[in-house]
Amino acid sequence: MTRPLPEVTQNVWDFLNRAMITPTGFREYDARWRFPEEINLAGITALGLGLGTQMHARGIPPLIAVGNDYRDYSQSVKDALILGLVQAGIQVRDIGTALSPMAYFAQFHLDAPAVAMVTASHNPNGWTGVKMGFERPLTHGPEEMAELRDIVLEGRGQPRDGGGWTRVEGVREAYIDDLVGDFRMTRPLRVVCATGNGTASAFAPEVLERIGVEVVPLHTRLDYTFPNYNPNPEAMEMLHDMARALRESGADLALGFDGDGDRCGVVDDEGEEIFADKVGVIMARDLARLHPGATFVADVKSTGLFATDPELQKHGAKADYWKTGHSHMKRRVHALGALAGFEKSGHYFLAEPIGRGYDCGLRVAVELCKLMDRHPESRMSDLRKALPQTFSSPTMSPWCADAEKYQVLDRLVEKLVALKAQGGRLAGREISEVVTVNGARVMLDNGGWGLVRASSNTPNLVVVCESPESAAELRAIFADLDAVIRTEPSVGAYDQTI
Repeated sequence: MTRPLPEVTQNVWDFLNRAMITPTGFREYDARWRFPEEINLAGITALGLGLGTQMHARGIPPLIAVGNDYRDYSQSVKDALILGLVQAGIQVRDIGTALSPMAYFAQFHLDAPAVAMVTASHNPNGWTGVKMGFERPLTHGPEEMAELRDIVLEGRGQPRDGGGWTRVEGVREAYIDDLVGDFRMTRPLRVVCATGNGTASAFAPEVLERIGVEVVPLHTRLDYTFPNYNPNPEAMEMLHDMARALRESGADLALGFDGDGDRCGVVDDEGEEIFADKVGVIMARDLARLHPGATFVADVKSTGLFATDPELQKHGAKADYWKTGHSHMKRRVHALGALAGFEKSGHYFLAEPIGRGYDCGLRVAVELCKLMDRHPESRMSDLRKALPQTFSSPTMSPWCADAEKYQVLDRLVEKLVALKAQGGRLAGREISEVVTVNGARVMLDNGGWGLVRASSNTPNLVVVCESPESAAELRAIFADLDAVIRTEPSVGAYDQTI
């Protein structure tokens, strides 16, 4: 195999006859490109050949479950990927159109050691990509992605005999059965089910109805043009629409799902859009009561309540703050034997005995309904209001070029670590610790904090702050952290601020 071309103009000979892959599509834990501007179908086949070669090199048995999301071009992308996998001597079990968590489930259901899910995740149409993994329930992290990138871009994919393709029916039904189990609601619960016309439209309403929920559908007709908005429950456009539908229907709860179904967004009965980390604390409180002494992993963008909440402390819960990113979080939950992991973007990782450790928005939806069933006297707003009050910023993203952001971040981490060593303060508060597992999370003596890290997917830094005291202190934490950030002249303007 020759090396793929890094860039080719469309509608030329090489575009139709040579593999084309831009190197930037190999991200920290996902592979993602604009299609076909940044990768063509021959490039996807080269990716499949490279993935199969990586499986052989790592001693992974040559069997893989493969699925695709509901976009008009995902089937052809998957077929091109399968062609490369078969060329590499891999036996492919094609599960058809799927959610990412359905593909992860298929690894267990089909006893497949590897998975490849063709999906653009929550990105808009015009993007494609692959989420892949070898050791269930884990997915590729930076080491595996870098290895795969080098195999593909250096043209080291090795054809082998023994490959084949089989279409497997019934995985969707088995996945839904696994989610539903024998649970049925004992209290009435009306839920707005929002899918943004994405792939979850073929799953979420059925799952909720089967557990005894009264479903208020919101854009649950499959339509790969996404006529209303891109399905992304972290985006305010979708959350606002969920809140509107909830108020109009008098529902008890609104649950929203992204394009590949691995994230879940929540709006409570008062129309309050609850950030996913706060939903995580609500769930952790309930789970800690059922599983005393449990460990919960939270990403570094998440609220400090996982460590400071009195209810969690009462039940002996232990908090571990870790790197942002679904692959990082899955690995940390698995490594620690944690009960669950919670990421502010809406990825939740529920491990045994609740789930299998991978991120599944529908599993979260079912578990939230079970939580409500265990608290028949409470509304979701009651559970939200029972949390200690904190004042949190949105996720803010000052511009910083991809080629510079990691070097800039390294210098900022050094400056913030030095600030603590020198007795410096943020918002007049003593710095108790600087957590450096993923950028710098500067922890203050009252539980407040400020974070700066590099975005894994875009040319930005990421800044988040929280105060347990007041909105004024929140602004002061941000101002002092931003003053350090502004010592780096290559950092640009924020997309939003406090």
